[in-house]
Amino acid sequence: MTKPQFRDFVLEQLSGLDEITCRAMMGEYILYYRGRVFGGIYDDRLLVKHVPAVLKMLPDASMELPYEGAKEMILVEDIDDREFLCKLVESMWDELPERKKRRKAERH
Repeated sequence: MTKPQFRDFVLEQLSGLDEITCRAMMGEYILYYRGRVFGGIYDDRLLVKHVPAVLKMLPDASMELPYEGAKEMILVEDIDDREFLCKLVESMWDELPERKKRRKAERH
């Protein structure tokens, strides 16, 4: 389970970007940039989606599971470099899938 202080630190590091949002989910946090999921905070680790832009910027990064049964994600170890972190997330945006629209329940 992620400590609130770690979540707050990551969000502060990303505060240079507009439209960063965070949604709590079972003690962890899903991260969005301009409405698209780019990663999450799991057990005090910042993990991001496996997209080409990240692989270019972090060629030696390790892959880790956010939780049992999930797809592997890329571990971002250097979260102290605010400028790099913002650049990393910004570079991912074009390669992220658009948010799925929820279908409204039909009324009977």
